[in-house]
Amino acid sequence: AGPPRWAILRYDGTGAHRQQWGTWERDEDLALAAAALGSPGEPGHPPVVLVCAHGRHDTCCALRGRPAARTLAERWPDLVWECTHVGGDRFAANVLVAPDGVYYGGLDAASAVTVVGQHLADRVHAAHLRGYTDLFPAQQAAVAAVLARFGPAGRHAYTVTGTSRAGQHWLIRLTGPAPGATAYDVEVTAHRAPPHQLTCNGPATSAAMVHEVTAIRVG
Repeated sequence: AGPPRWAILRYDGTGAHRQQWGTWERDEDLALAAAALGSPGEPGHPPVVLVCAHGRHDTCCALRGRPAARTLAERWPDLVWECTHVGGDRFAANVLVAPDGVYYGGLDAASAVTVVGQHLADRVHAAHLRGYTDLFPAQQAAVAAVLARFGPAGRHAYTVTGTSRAGQHWLIRLTGPAPGATAYDVEVTAHRAPPHQLTCNGPATSAAMVHEVTAIRVG
């Protein structure tokens, strides 16, 4: 298997994501990883598929994450890693594709293979999409709603070009996909869902914040 590896994965809004990899056998070797934080890294690497399997944080992540990770690793052995907490235990099994910065959730072994396969072909589907790491929740909801209505698209097909807020109501403007660069105005409302047990290890019920798209206008 060789020595342990480290990686610095950099998200680039242009899509030219960069990575830098190395190995380590002693603690001192990790100084190279620290030095790499100041380096732009190399383009052209395939993304890394991280599957949360952190059962000590929440049982759901192990019970649902490990079967998904195992099936994905059989299909893409060089890309898939089990990892610790990535947030959103209630969405287990969770996958984070890095450095693309795309979260998927609610996966099982079969759907994980479909979703990741489509992602690697640069087709992001709304189904199982949790969001993009460079957007905040209302913007994530807007992108997911446009993908759901108009079909899958590449990771960088849509760009947020405007955001306004009045209380718990948002107006998000998206443009794309090229070459038409059509504009979409998406209305989003935030509210609390009814309390329920969110995770396997949740000690009590809790009310999650939900961002609901109420309208999409094309123009």
